Amino acid sequence: MTEIDFFKKASEEAERNRHLVRQDPNRLKYHLMPPVGLLNDPNGLIQFKGIYHVFYQWNPFDTAHGAKYWGHYSSRDLVHWKEEPIALAPDQWYDRNGCYSGSAIEFEGKLYLFYTGNVKNEDGRRETYQCLAISEDGIHFDKKGPVLELPKGYTAHFRDPKVWGKNGSFYMIVGAQTLNQEGAAVLFASKDLYHWEEKGKIAGAWMNGLEDFGYMWECPDLFELDGQEILLVSPQGLEPSGYEYHNLFQSGYFAGKLDYEKAKFKHGSFAELDRGFDFYAPQTFKDDSGRRILYGWMGITDEAESSQPTVPYRWIHALTMPRVLDMKNGRLIQIPVEEFKNLRKGKTEINDVEINGANLQLDGLSGKTAELMLESFKNGKGIFKMDFRNEASLTYNPDQKEIQLQRRNVKTGMQESRICKISSLSKLHVFMDQSSLEIFINGGEEVFTARYFPDPEDETILFSGDAGFSVSMWNLEDK
Repeated sequence: MTEIDFFKKASEEAERNRHLVRQDPNRLKYHLMPPVGLLNDPNGLIQFKGIYHVFYQWNPFDTAHGAKYWGHYSSRDLVHWKEEPIALAPDQWYDRNGCYSGSAIEFEGKLYLFYTGNVKNEDGRRETYQCLAISEDGIHFDKKGPVLELPKGYTAHFRDPKVWGKNGSFYMIVGAQTLNQEGAAVLFASKDLYHWEEKGKIAGAWMNGLEDFGYMWECPDLFELDGQEILLVSPQGLEPSGYEYHNLFQSGYFAGKLDYEKAKFKHGSFAELDRGFDFYAPQTFKDDSGRRILYGWMGITDEAESSQPTVPYRWIHALTMPRVLDMKNGRLIQIPVEEFKNLRKGKTEINDVEINGANLQLDGLSGKTAELMLESFKNGKGIFKMDFRNEASLTYNPDQKEIQLQRRNVKTGMQESRICKISSLSKLHVFMDQSSLEIFINGGEEVFTARYFPDPEDETILFSGDAGFSVSMWNLEDK
């Protein structure tokens, strides 16, 4: 097929299924989703010539993983989005089995996309190429082909380039697997974005106090925040340990100091970014106002993926809300972008609520697509619990200093939970969409992200246990 044929076939698939997709009651109202098929990693996040661009991994032909395209949305306000034409299709020898994840950078008034070209030969052998495509208008892209081939010391699981500029040079961090099948992040440098010099492995297993730490590191991102470098990474192959690492794959960060010349990154311990069920492959960008904004894939590749009730409607997965990152007491906090306040309508406010018992429903507090803010939170001596539409719940245990999100597994029907430690509970900020929850605890010190699939008619929000608080709720309009 020609390049035009690839784009036409994918666009026709989206149009053919658009009516069916829109009938799904689980379709989200203010999150980015695929028009059809499967969405996964956010890619190429950037504000270019004043316009926000979000690209994403996309399989338009199936609700399973396959040869990925780059889908594309644009926005002026991070809230209302326009579906743009496909940005990249797997139509060249170097990306014929998928245009895998990557990033964006502006240079000399043009938008540069870096991505991984995935190739699988007939004998099953994988090839990987870090590739470049350039656009004048941010919409139509001219592929330039590979700019970096696989260096020595790594398997072909070498992907997801994140590129940035600093002090007159450009840098690229790539997720890698060593020949010993251990995860790593590898740094490269360039003066022109075409020719790249390997600086070295800056983080991975058996470095900076780490021991074995997964068999592959995906989707690295490196940026400066509050005077230090933050390395985001998604390691695969971590075993559950206490409260940590209970999803199939993890996403988190190391904070430290990077010596660019020596390619030495002295960093602290790994911290998970999100405590929920559905969060992976986060990427950030810095917008024109100087904010460091993060999107994550609100999904994960696991055995329950194909059982999601959106699959019969020919789509699956979404992106998280955009979140502003900041540092507080040495750790990353995540806060919903201010622009989402523009979706609010119909405020309900109740002050000095006292919960002493089970399943209290407060007047005016119900909905499927809503924002709730619980403040002035005072614990009694017992457990506090919120129930969302009889399908998920959040429970705080002050004795154990634990907070737990629980939901029903879509494949097994059994209850499952994720738990983290908090010293106390002072504030809850909850975003409900038709089939998603994003819960920001104590001003974003911890976050739980999850998909859940309640009865489409159920709008019940219940409180139980022992606590006092003031609560505000807004309905949220469509994006």
